[in-house]
Amino acid sequence: MAVLEAHELAKVYREGAEHVHALQGVSLELAAGEVVALEGPSGSGKSTLLSILGCILTATAGELRIGETTVYPGPASRLAAIRKRSIGFVFQQYNLFGSLSAWENVEYALNIKDQRGAAARREAERVLDLVGLADRKGFLPRDLSGGQKQRVAIARALAGRPPILLADEPTANLDTQVGAQVLSLFQTLARREGSALLIVTHDPRVRTVADRVLVIRDGCLTNGGVS
Repeated sequence: MAVLEAHELAKVYREGAEHVHALQGVSLELAAGEVVALEGPSGSGKSTLLSILGCILTATAGELRIGETTVYPGPASRLAAIRKRSIGFVFQQYNLFGSLSAWENVEYALNIKDQRGAAARREAERVLDLVGLADRKGFLPRDLSGGQKQRVAIARALAGRPPILLADEPTANLDTQVGAQVLSLFQTLARREGSALLIVTHDPRVRTVADRVLVIRDGCLTNGGVS
């Protein structure tokens, strides 16, 4: 069952008198529990596509549905609410608050999603346990290894059980062994939680955990994004 459906997405930027076509006619689907890798050279449109699917950028044209919600066409004013409800992000640089513990970083993300109090505390503990950091929940980021920081970031993305997880180069700052461990964990938890996982990457190891590999060049998917 598709939790995300995109049809003929396009994004055009204006640079002076020029129009730059960052995306052209991109169509894809993501299914619950599916892991999809998105590869492509720098400047191919990967980050633009991720930002549109994550309801950060608006598309110039095309259609996007997340679950039963039509994102595009629709008002940009709805994007933040859809993003909070439906998307979990994992970034290359972890993006953790240095003054907050692992547990507080996850709880803060839940607060932004309007989940607070005892329920948020229980959910933060649940996802930190899932990533194997129950005994590190009180640690600040400076006291965690790179792999542990990325596990906190994965826990934060999983918190609240969003149907879609979007990861931007999640292994870029990790060594080979730790990167492989993080990818395996990410794959296992996405499937266990029933979330669709799209990983934007240059890392060939991602292919080992992906159900499908999409390739984007010059703003176009070259191998089709619909199962």
